[in-house]
Amino acid sequence: MRFSRVIPEGGVVLDLACGAGRHTAFLASLGHNILAIDRDVSDIRSLQSTSIQVQELDLEGPNWPVLGQQFSGIVVTNYLYRPYLEELPKMLCEGGALIYETFADGNAAFGRPTNPNFLLKPGELLALAERSGLKVIAYEDIYLDEPKPAMVQRICAVKGHLKGCIPLQFGG
Repeated sequence: MRFSRVIPEGGVVLDLACGAGRHTAFLASLGHNILAIDRDVSDIRSLQSTSIQVQELDLEGPNWPVLGQQFSGIVVTNYLYRPYLEELPKMLCEGGALIYETFADGNAAFGRPTNPNFLLKPGELLALAERSGLKVIAYEDIYLDEPKPAMVQRICAVKGHLKGCIPLQFGG
């Protein structure tokens, strides 16, 4: 929610591994068109509308179903599949925003996931942004108490220049 205003209007936002659709519903309420995908869309199918397209897709198969598509925003939470991680920045249109948050190294002390394959390494999202030439708006690698104790890493980064930004006014 905090960085949703960074996503340019007029394009399609990809909600990758959308789960129950909380981000899909929120972004659609802001006027965005959404492509919500997951391996199981039974919890989100009811959100299908003119602005929300729901697709049940295998996100970890040999042929990634969204490869080559362009999005004004990509939102990913609580999901990590490294074989396609490098593709996400390439799928952003100019000015498009990547908003990503998932569990990080150290989370095993607090519960699932514990498998290192599903935990971001220190600075991993920051390094992805740097390799991809994304402008980092915000980045955190932190411990959270709520909704349950966890180590998370999160980033908001933009491809190219921010569009529609209002310059800050300084002084009186």
